[in-house]
Amino acid sequence: MSTENEGTAVPPAPSAPPVPVDAPAASTPQASEAGAPTTPIPPVPPHASGGAQGPELVHAGPARAYASAEGGAQQGASGAPQHPGPGPEGAWPPPQAPGTPLYADGGAGGAGGAWGSGYQQPAPKPKNGRGGLVAAVLVAALVAGGVGGGLGYTLAKDNDNGSSTTLSASDSGGSVKRDAGTVAGVAQRALPSTVTIEAESTSGEGGTGTGFVFDTQGHIVTNNHVVAEAVDGGKLTATFPNGKKYDAEVVGHAQGYDVAVIKLKNAPSDLKPLTLGNSDQVAVGDSTIAIGAPFGLSNTVTTGIISAKDRPVASSDGSGSNASYMSALQTDASINPGNSGGPLLDAQGNVIGINSAIQSTSGGGLGGTSQSGSIGLGFAIPINQAKYVAQQLIKTGKPVYAKIGASVSLEDSTGGAKITTEGAGGSDPVEAGGPAAKAGLKPGDVITKLDDHVIDSGPTLIGEIWTHKPGDKVKITYERGGQTHTVDLTLGARTGDS
Repeated sequence: MSTENEGTAVPPAPSAPPVPVDAPAASTPQASEAGAPTTPIPPVPPHASGGAQGPELVHAGPARAYASAEGGAQQGASGAPQHPGPGPEGAWPPPQAPGTPLYADGGAGGAGGAWGSGYQQPAPKPKNGRGGLVAAVLVAALVAGGVGGGLGYTLAKDNDNGSSTTLSASDSGGSVKRDAGTVAGVAQRALPSTVTIEAESTSGEGGTGTGFVFDTQGHIVTNNHVVAEAVDGGKLTATFPNGKKYDAEVVGHAQGYDVAVIKLKNAPSDLKPLTLGNSDQVAVGDSTIAIGAPFGLSNTVTTGIISAKDRPVASSDGSGSNASYMSALQTDASINPGNSGGPLLDAQGNVIGINSAIQSTSGGGLGGTSQSGSIGLGFAIPINQAKYVAQQLIKTGKPVYAKIGASVSLEDSTGGAKITTEGAGGSDPVEAGGPAAKAGLKPGDVITKLDDHVIDSGPTLIGEIWTHKPGDKVKITYERGGQTHTVDLTLGARTGDS
């Protein structure tokens, strides 16, 4: 999701040369040339930082993930700080070399000066004709400014007949109307329908996240990892921008999707659900607006663009439970811990995603603090997927996952998702009578495509499968014995997170 912008103060810029008191004699100085001194994402993100507070990281650390494309394997403990990633294979995602915190002394990689480094006054430049010209222009500007000011005063004085010549805005700042298509206009409409969520466990642990109004009955959509602390008898509250605070309860939560629905107790009758967009129609370069409570700063609005689509991201709620996977929308809108669960909006104010995770430097902020901030790589669950999950949670209280019925390797790979020779817990790697078996898939087959989406690893395959609903027909491209094959497959269903 200690902030990285807290550190050594930026050194003051060198002062400008003083303006001469007397203008130099009129001459034609020689102009001279004077140069002005000039003072991947990995396929699956690394370490998590911050638990229920928000998208501290690309929630996957040096952790383990599901060993099944249907998400059925248990996660191994990893000791990652937050949201440890899942899986029995234990090699995905690979640990990433720690990044260099912003404002660190010496700069990135120790090359060049940095904000925290000492400032060295540049040597003065030799005087030349052009410098004299600049000084003369400055003096002339001062004289002209003085004349203009005096003339303006005289005109105003001579025409002062009791009426003011001052022009003022017709409306006060608080009543100015913003165009609907501007960021301010979108924020004015969307903010009243967002809430800051505080979740607290029975032991007093918890954090802050964000959610948004899903319907007029009081259902609020957020991330699973935002409310995870309050699932088993904890305390949950939701506060609107107008300061009204409501107790809430968890209606349902999906660890695999990282989506949860809570419901306000004694919900007000004037709730206005946010309009849901179509995440399938989002394009790279589209404008984005994120709303949340970064580091507890409620009702914060940030902007950016969609910087990538279909980004495979693994995450966990930090409780050592099953992991989640998403084929995420990537944005450079500033997202920090506390933004989790908040809406990612398009330029028209439609929700296109749920802010869920960020990629951040592993070292945290200045001094190595545990939480680090936005570096411009945020990830959101596409709203088309989240809408389906939320509707299932409201209807039954349990998530429903699409599956192919085969266990795949979670080792770091770029060649595809390989069906393992042994399933989770000693089960068959290809479920008897399941979708994969009916399609003729066998252990050792390497899946390289799902429809038109390239599959480079097991986690990528899981994320793509979970963008679909049970019963959807997909086209699977796989390799066996050096030959490429394509087969149609109808996705099966699994209910619940266990």
